[in-house]
Amino acid sequence: MKTKKKTIGNNDIFTPEKRSAIMAAVRSKNTAFEKKVFAALRKKGLRFKTNYAKVTGKPDIVLIAKKKAVFLDSDFWHGWRFSLWRDKLTSDFWKNKIEQNRKRDKKVTATLRKQGWQVLRIWEHQIKKEPSVAILKIEKFIKSV
Repeated sequence: MKTKKKTIGNNDIFTPEKRSAIMAAVRSKNTAFEKKVFAALRKKGLRFKTNYAKVTGKPDIVLIAKKKAVFLDSDFWHGWRFSLWRDKLTSDFWKNKIEQNRKRDKKVTATLRKQGWQVLRIWEHQIKKEPSVAILKIEKFIKSV
């Protein structure tokens, strides 16, 4: 017997418990696109730390001696062109979550720059659409003085 999916609150088809389990499984570091970037950069002979907690914002790629930080931002979680799709979200929770992520990203970038760090942010779609261009941009950033 097939059960029909029910809409639970805010148009979610899952129970709050199931949604919580799904969201808990979402990785915040070492995602597939991050691993591809790390591998491509290491293949070019570059050495760096990943997800380094001792630097504000825990950048995805860190060169401590050069004070360089690279963030690989996912399009959804970091809200690429958020104003264009914000109203499509049916839950205020997700709207607020993404808005807070965007505010935190701006604050982290500003804080690092005030501390003398150079910061580069690359969007997930840039890596997926033209990986070689994104990798080259990161490589040039890392190698620059």
